[in-house]
Formats: sequence, C-alpha cells, structure tokens
Amino acid sequence: MKAETKTARVSARISPNVYNTLTEASEITGSTLNQFIVHAALEKAQAIIEHENKIRLNKQSARHLFELIENPPKANPKLAQAMKQYKQDLK
Repeated sequence: MKAETKTARVSARISPNVYNTLTEASEITGSTLNQFIVHAALEKAQAIIEHENKIRLNKQSARHLFELIENPPKANPKLAQAMKQYKQDLK
C-alpha cells in the first residue's frame, strides 16, 4: 500500500505581463512555472518569518541582556523551588 502525499492547491489570477515574466524566469532556471512560483513564494515566506522572529535590541537593552547572562541574579524562593521540583521530576 502506497503512502499518500497530501498537497494543497493555490491559485492566483495574474496579468499577462506577470505571467510572461514568471514563465521566462522559470525557463531560465530550468523549472516548471509551478515549481518556480512555489520556490520563490517559499523563499519569500521564510525570509519574512525569519525577519519577524529575530530579537531586536537597542544597544542599551543588549548590554543589559548580556549583563544578566554573565551575572544572573540570585534565584528567588519561587524559582529555587521550581528548579528543585524540576530536578526531582528528571529522576
């Protein structure tokens, strides 16, 4: 029995100029129009997601973050209890 590959369909209405440009680019890259569009859209989507997932800090905030990493504050009682419980749960 073969495993089924699930796919989804996406369609778009585009002008003849856009179609011609995409077709030309797909031919240059040696891919089908569909492959080219999916690849280009996926690259763009990944770049957008990566950009949005970056942590942006100004210099003052970055210095403060690095200071906390290098010299963390003493654990408060609730954190100490949580760490103790976590270590017990690992056993």
